[in-house]
Amino acid sequence: MKKRDTTRQNAASSDPIKRRAQPGYYPEYSTMAQQDYWDEATRKTVQSRLAPPPSLRFFSPDEAKLFQAIIDRLLPQDDRTPERRIPILPEIDKRLFNNTLNGFRFEDMPPDREAYRIGLKAIDEMAHERFRAAFTTIGPYAQDLLLKSLHDEKPDPPHWVWKRMPVHRFWALMLQDCVDVYYSHPWAWDEIGYGGPAYPRGYMRLENGLPEPWEVDEKPYLWRAPAGSLSDLDFEIEANFEQDAEHGSRGIH
Repeated sequence: MKKRDTTRQNAASSDPIKRRAQPGYYPEYSTMAQQDYWDEATRKTVQSRLAPPPSLRFFSPDEAKLFQAIIDRLLPQDDRTPERRIPILPEIDKRLFNNTLNGFRFEDMPPDREAYRIGLKAIDEMAHERFRAAFTTIGPYAQDLLLKSLHDEKPDPPHWVWKRMPVHRFWALMLQDCVDVYYSHPWAWDEIGYGGPAYPRGYMRLENGLPEPWEVDEKPYLWRAPAGSLSDLDFEIEANFEQDAEHGSRGIH
């Protein structure tokens, strides 16, 4: 008999998230307003990240659709308006097409290109076995359940790929790629109040946590987990401290 997932969903997560052109702690801040203080090479590099994303050349259309669904769970941008969502998938596709590395590869991992090919295929096959449907169609709650099993290094259902490739390594590869792309984008810098490269201006106030003249005051930011997500749930946490039962459901983001 097929195992049934009985973990309950928090109703609070069903409320829609308010979309903003600039979410985060610093709604009135613009990193690009500081570009006149950068050298020309830095300015051109940062400006290039605002250009339209490159066309996909590595992932097939089906792989791209699948990976985009995974990215939407790993790093949700539900609080961003569609035109201000940071294009993560195209930059990872570009890296893989050019066959560039993040500086290293673990000896127990296949090359990144192969890792993505077999890892994405395994995730979709796991969705078919567990939920009788493609990963892209099973909905955010079921998607989170499957992805959390990879995060926990307990793939559910098991798949032969994770005997060939350590599941925690593949999880880290996907997550690092997503985070690297997201936080290299100026719109993400706006979100966290980052002033961009300090060269050649430099920093003036290095002590006591004082803000620089171009920085703005931080403001509270109320964030909700995406509708239907798993992050609102109560889990049995194997740790030596108590976890707030509503951790992640809402709070200061």
